[in-house]
Amino acid sequence: MRKPISRRDVLKGAATLAAGAVFAAPTRAAAPEPAAITPDLVAAATKEGKLVFYSSMDLPVGEKLGKAFEAAYPGISVQIERSGSERLFQRVAQEFDSNIHAADVVNSADASHFIPWKKSGWLMPFVPEDVAKHFPDNYRDPDGIAVTTRLWLSSIAYNTNLVKAEDAPKSFADLLDPKWMGKMVKGHPAYSGTIMTTTSRSCANSAGPIWRSSPGSA
Repeated sequence: MRKPISRRDVLKGAATLAAGAVFAAPTRAAAPEPAAITPDLVAAATKEGKLVFYSSMDLPVGEKLGKAFEAAYPGISVQIERSGSERLFQRVAQEFDSNIHAADVVNSADASHFIPWKKSGWLMPFVPEDVAKHFPDNYRDPDGIAVTTRLWLSSIAYNTNLVKAEDAPKSFADLLDPKWMGKMVKGHPAYSGTIMTTTSRSCANSAGPIWRSSPGSA
């Protein structure tokens, strides 16, 4: 008997949402052929009516994506659950351990998360036509598990009231100078995937974390 088309089938392929991966069945050995969003898929998804999106991106950006999706597919609402990537990673693991499958789509700023998710068979292979057409191969998982949707710079900000331009650090390696000890502020790597990634890189090769200027700090 043919498997019924579900909300997840259509929502997983909508490039409008531009998320990292879709939770569903175990992985396959190779990426499936690119698939289109057909009227039948949209109709089936509309019957279920809601998409749950776990997002690590800025809330205004996630909300804008959700609104764009809702405009493209009237009758399907988007529920955005926004948190730091590391918190989302913990939440997903706890939910799967409890046999809870609440998320339809997840976006993470920590690319390493997709490795254990893929190994555990928690992600559904799917290649939307838009992804196949517009995304370079090196931005896509070869098995069709995930796609890179955003890139950003990790920069150093400093308080110009306390640090002169000529004295400001020119690289993350400069921050290893003892004169900056106790004068730097950054997010906690246990919460943010961006902070975790840049902190890990700083430990490996002195390409350090994102630093934020604040009153009284460099």
